[in-house]
Amino acid sequence: MSDLDLLHFEQLKNEVQTQYLENHVPSFEHISKWKGIDIIYFQEDLRKIAKGNISEKSFYTYFKTSPVTKLPRIDMLNLLSVYAGYISWYDFKKNHSFADEILKEYDDPEESETEQLEKVAENSSLLVPDGRKSEISPIDRENPVLDVSPSNDLQKTPAENQNISKKPTKFGSDKIPDEKSAFKLVKKYIWLGISAVLAILVGLLGFKDELFSKEFTYSFIDADRNSKINAELQVQILKENESPILYVAKPNEPFVYTTKSKTLTMVVSSPYYRTDMIRRNLENAPEAENIELKPNDYAIMLFYYSKSIKDLKKKRVTLNNLISDNALIYQVFDNQFYGVETMDKQRYINLVTLPSASLEKLEVIDTQTDKSGKIVMIKFKIDTDEEKK
Repeated sequence: MSDLDLLHFEQLKNEVQTQYLENHVPSFEHISKWKGIDIIYFQEDLRKIAKGNISEKSFYTYFKTSPVTKLPRIDMLNLLSVYAGYISWYDFKKNHSFADEILKEYDDPEESETEQLEKVAENSSLLVPDGRKSEISPIDRENPVLDVSPSNDLQKTPAENQNISKKPTKFGSDKIPDEKSAFKLVKKYIWLGISAVLAILVGLLGFKDELFSKEFTYSFIDADRNSKINAELQVQILKENESPILYVAKPNEPFVYTTKSKTLTMVVSSPYYRTDMIRRNLENAPEAENIELKPNDYAIMLFYYSKSIKDLKKKRVTLNNLISDNALIYQVFDNQFYGVETMDKQRYINLVTLPSASLEKLEVIDTQTDKSGKIVMIKFKIDTDEEKK
């Protein structure tokens, strides 16, 4: 990646901003200051024109910082280029070439090894006395072969006719007493027995929880509808002198807990059901049990009206009557730039009545009501698909 590519990307961000401003009026003109509902509107326009989408995390990573220090993936570059009116990222760069963007010319490769060997062979040719050329390789010059003929004047060694006397090898007695063999055998079996006992003890220590633990299954039921709860539940296990341990019970699935304790204290909570503390004496408790939870009617109504896309005018009127004019409304973000953003009642109603694919991922985290039944606090978030790296 070159610095020129980063400059091209900054140009592309400016053209994306220009394209969006032609038909929209965001809270701020510069794209680096967009957040919340402005990003949602931009994602909708991107899906409409370029038939694709970028996550909220990618937006904060590449549009909130200027200049950037790294490029996005090529699929995101192509998507933004199409949105700006180009065929691809390559087409965008081609139409915005800088003056010093010149490819480097590489020098011709050096002579091949074969050509070098041929030159060495030509330089190493020698003339013999009769005028003919004799080719001698460099290896032959370094290691000349000497032709040595056997001489008749050499004397033969009489070693072949000499008698060699061999002294007989004397072996000592290698016999081991029977007492020593028996002692070694007994010692071997003793070590095997000790090893087996140690292995059994280690196994008991490693699996003692499984051997002495008991499994309990709890199914959570909607108290009003007498049906399984189709929502995620938070289950906190409370133990004396210990911090709570948090578990998650999946929708329509029982919560299974394994323990050696004789008592159980757990707190079950959900945005759509009232929090309940459950205590059990496990010495005589059943291994499977159904537990009823009372629904939070206001949170369920708010969730239903936020998800529904039918009769938007009636939906706005209902939400206006359901929510207090002074309600505190928080949007929680799952990113490193903004943790929580507040908004007023009308902006929240505009957000949840906008026909958008993002509303399919809206999740109500918590609600509170006053004595008159008006909702005075809403905390929600919109889940985003994180870009896979």
